Amino acid sequence: MSTTYDVRVWSIDVYEGKRGRTYWVRWAVAGRRHKEPFKTKALAESFRSDLLSAARKGEAFDIESGRPVSMRRETAVMSWYDLACAFADMKWPHVAATTRRTHAEALTALTVLMLSGTKGRPDGKLLRHALSLWAFNTPRRESPDAPAHVRVALDWVKKNTRDVGSLSRPEVLRPVLDGLTIRLDGLPAAPSVISRRRKILNTTVEYAVERRLLPANPLPQLKWKPPRTVTAVDRRSVANPVQARTLLDGVREQGRIGPRMIAFYGCLYYAAMRPEEAARLAKANLRLPEKGWGEFILDGAAPHAGREWTDSGKNRDARQLKQRARGESRTVPCPPELTALINAHIEQFGYGQGDRLFVSERNKEEVPKGTINRIWRWTRAAVFTPEVYASPLARTPYDLRHAAVSTWLNGGVPPTQVAEWAGQSVEVLLRIYAKCLDGGDEALRRRIERALGHD
Repeated sequence: MSTTYDVRVWSIDVYEGKRGRTYWVRWAVAGRRHKEPFKTKALAESFRSDLLSAARKGEAFDIESGRPVSMRRETAVMSWYDLACAFADMKWPHVAATTRRTHAEALTALTVLMLSGTKGRPDGKLLRHALSLWAFNTPRRESPDAPAHVRVALDWVKKNTRDVGSLSRPEVLRPVLDGLTIRLDGLPAAPSVISRRRKILNTTVEYAVERRLLPANPLPQLKWKPPRTVTAVDRRSVANPVQARTLLDGVREQGRIGPRMIAFYGCLYYAAMRPEEAARLAKANLRLPEKGWGEFILDGAAPHAGREWTDSGKNRDARQLKQRARGESRTVPCPPELTALINAHIEQFGYGQGDRLFVSERNKEEVPKGTINRIWRWTRAAVFTPEVYASPLARTPYDLRHAAVSTWLNGGVPPTQVAEWAGQSVEVLLRIYAKCLDGGDEALRRRIERALGHD
């Protein structure tokens, strides 16, 4: 422990935020600035008084934590790698398979940024492979099936990772945050990726505080602003009804698998389902007549995570509907066009294992994610001109869901009902689809022309 008697204590700062008033005590130890937030002025003044009292008594201050030796929180020492493994293990039983994978990807990026040595460093691709698929995958970490080169890479990481306590120093924490903004190829990372990984860093650091590896979370004290995340749907990606029907017709021409996928994409467009919801559809979820309007009773989803991350060993995880409790369902209308597509699908292909509606041709089980994306990519290439194919228009199957919701809203369906059918809150719905709403631009332009005297 390094200590000093060089201490300066400043007056209390008051910050007026959206969630209320915060009182910050500010002080410096050996030139290193520290600050601590408090919800009330009395607590802030009490803490500041303790600092001043210790300084007047000639008590030594810990340079790392900034506290008097008598107030210093005892912290344990652990490497970042060991903390990241412990964090992954703590989260593993309680989160979805896709979240496990997301944690592993973020912890891999952060661990690479926390390495302290270069001598004998493994190849970057091998390092990321060993960390993401083995180190931060709880069941696989100690598996005897781990290849020798993976074990060698992880042994190197264990010996060359900074201590968790080093994150208290801005000269260590800032480069980590800056590193999250850069992709492997040197280009800027997507704002959504940066935001997600920073949140995981913050949660991991809070876990370190809980385990007394850090005296406090240093992230709020560091002035670092992440790139702004765009949540609204790009209007250019939303297909109109003619374009959507043209794409669905084009799916039929995509080889032997194409006809098997038409109704799947139809569920995304006509019923605004998420791909993982359509993938889980079974006979029990259908309330369909021979023709006309029907409905779906959705009671779960099957997101693709990869067999390395699921408890079942299958590529898709069995989950509840997004933003809903397990066992909760929602009803979605099935328009006549989709009723016809699904009835034709059942007549031609029947049901798969467990009465699943959409299954692979080979094993009659889950729909492979690769097949969903590949057939859609082929369809866009066949239907669109090269210029349109290069545009964002319906670039992914998920864009069909965006097109459905946009069509409902612009068709006059109340947002509350659209939100219920789509499985979203009204607030999120309007924020995401704000740019897709038809505000009558042409009529507004005519009003401006009349106001300018161009009638």
